[in-house]
Amino acid sequence: MTGQKIVTPSAESLASSAMAAAKEGKRGAPPVHLWNPPFCGDIDMRIARDGTWFYMGTPIGREGLVKLFASIIRRDGDDFFLVTPVEKVGIIVDDAPFVAIDFDRVGNNLRFITNVGDSFDAGPDHPIRVVRDPKTGEPSPYVVVRTNLEALIDRKSFYRLVDLGEEDLIDDVIWFGVRSGGVFFPIIPAAELV
Repeated sequence: MTGQKIVTPSAESLASSAMAAAKEGKRGAPPVHLWNPPFCGDIDMRIARDGTWFYMGTPIGREGLVKLFASIIRRDGDDFFLVTPVEKVGIIVDDAPFVAIDFDRVGNNLRFITNVGDSFDAGPDHPIRVVRDPKTGEPSPYVVVRTNLEALIDRKSFYRLVDLGEEDLIDDVIWFGVRSGGVFFPIIPAAELV
């Protein structure tokens, strides 16, 4: 025996570590990309496609707790983790960890807001992409929130984006899309518009 205490990860231990890190840190998102704690296993936490967070099968009803967990999420490859300076645990994300619930036009930019209160302008650092289901053609639009983490753009916001759409030529193909931050983001080839 080494005398090392084995700790089973829990939502409470994660919240406690995240709050301690937030108190020591400065304003802004915690620097989870700089933290390299040991992997402590998976925790029974899941983010549904609609942005609802679940712990042990039950929705997390405390908005402040969801925002705290959202501030320490990280994606490594195809896997999602909650990371603090002292522990790293795996969680399940059904689609994207965030949902873009609204946006406003601010000058020439599209400023998005997520279900956890993140706000940012689409542009080179926050690109928009649209994935189409190969069978149905149904679009799933996303926007990057922060490094390697996206928000699914909700249906009402996507319809509003389409209303702002314009055409542009990309690689000899005319695309329909939107512009923000000086960048054109293609949605669908213009020839496929009905």
